[in-house]
Amino acid sequence: MDRLQRRLVQFAAARGWEPYHTPKNLAVALSVEASELVEIFQWLTPEQSAKVMEKPESAHRVADEVADVLAYLLQFCEVLGVDVLDALAAKIERNELRFPLPGTSTPNRHSSE
Repeated sequence: MDRLQRRLVQFAAARGWEPYHTPKNLAVALSVEASELVEIFQWLTPEQSAKVMEKPESAHRVADEVADVLAYLLQFCEVLGVDVLDALAAKIERNELRFPLPGTSTPNRHSSE
């Protein structure tokens, strides 16, 4: 992951894009790319959406949009100094506490995390 993040930083630096890679701009770009991923599935039935990777043309589009989303997320994290894997691990741990397995005694708290 670190290697890919460095490649993205180098790619942007070689093109002089750093001034445009503000947290706001990267968050907006991330949202746009996520919307482009959603657009692929917009009018599909659940059954059709489950088969989207079976067709080469739609599989390619999905993979490209996933790559775009991840690229902007990694660039966003780089700019703000967020370790994406640490953030994910911490979030999973909080969710395990918030949403315990059935039959455990930990109360389920609903918050806006």
